[in-house]
Amino acid sequence: MAVHFAVSSAERRIGFGFLRHMTVATDIRRGAVDNAAASVTVQDSHRKLKTVADLPEIKTFRMLYTLIFKGYLNRMHELQVQRDTTAIFLLLLRISSILFETRIGCLEKEIPAETQNFINSIAQMFTYSMPVVFLPNWTRNYLPFWQWYINGWEGIFKFGKKMIDMKMEAIQKRLDANQEVAGEYLTYLLSNVKMSSKDVYGNISELLLAGVNTTSNTMLWALYLLSRDPEAQEALYQDVTRVLKGDGIPTAQEVNSMPYLKAVMKETLRMYPVVPMNSRLIAENDVVIGGHFFPKKTTFTLCHYAISHDKKVFPEPQKFKPDRWLRDGRTRPNPFGSIPFGYGVRGCVGRRIAELEMHLALARLIKLFEIRPDPTVGEVRSLNRTVLVPDRQVNLHFVERQKTSSEQ
Repeated sequence: MAVHFAVSSAERRIGFGFLRHMTVATDIRRGAVDNAAASVTVQDSHRKLKTVADLPEIKTFRMLYTLIFKGYLNRMHELQVQRDTTAIFLLLLRISSILFETRIGCLEKEIPAETQNFINSIAQMFTYSMPVVFLPNWTRNYLPFWQWYINGWEGIFKFGKKMIDMKMEAIQKRLDANQEVAGEYLTYLLSNVKMSSKDVYGNISELLLAGVNTTSNTMLWALYLLSRDPEAQEALYQDVTRVLKGDGIPTAQEVNSMPYLKAVMKETLRMYPVVPMNSRLIAENDVVIGGHFFPKKTTFTLCHYAISHDKKVFPEPQKFKPDRWLRDGRTRPNPFGSIPFGYGVRGCVGRRIAELEMHLALARLIKLFEIRPDPTVGEVRSLNRTVLVPDRQVNLHFVERQKTSSEQ
């Protein structure tokens, strides 16, 4: 087995919104997919239409060598267990209190074993998701990756089921005592006759997973970038304090008046998109892209990380430059150059709440603390573990800011 990748040239931008117009007349006969190139008349005389067979390919053996013999997966899992235990507690605390209507001990001096196992299960599932996607199905009978991946999911759902069962018992006790049942999101789902218990288990557990690991990674990257750029951090501090006076917690309306705050998050997501790769199935029509013919029902994998680091779309793509997103009359980047939440009906359903959560958290942190890097950490690189994560533990110093006379 070999995996084919559509590799764009430097002169072509990836995604349908960027494709140059190419005049093509197609006459595809049923049953002729394997010889599709012979059935297509190309009016562009400057290039010959190619098929999937002409794309570069990566052999299965090469993937196995990278994953196993070079120790890539073991190193990545070790990093993620270490990182996740320190980086996601605050976000896990907040989201679990909404979804489960209870706290799960993230701020205790000693983290409960079940909570720690849940965090480790998230790390395990994400770590082994990549080999599960790329390796052929037959390897599942011979290699351990598939079972390790499933074990991660089982740990996630086991924790979610226990939390939900505890809530169901509490509701039943109130009903048996003829007391009013009051609650929030989980109570609503459990009282909704249109959803089975199985549906509730699945939805709550996946919401907890999707709402924690994604935003915690983005916040970590944002704080890391700001710690290494004092000027950007000062500009953000001035933007926040201009709107937010005293010790008040910012509202959603006040966040809308902080353009630099939003620019910082957009630039962070450009440099480190939460999900660096995404796939879509072209189900309706055959398409020609960059001189290659693809029959319908072809799955395309788009590399958001590569797109958002294209220097033709983003000058100096390796530099952290929040100013590029400001609406102050400057030429702004093509909006499709960075789409970390996707686009259209298949876009991230939780985008608005995720953005609001990160904006509120970052505004609060930057107002209270100056963020400084740990000089022993060095330059942090990224790893693709379904979500984009650091290649080492990131340590930061939070120095409490002194209140000015206007803030006292």
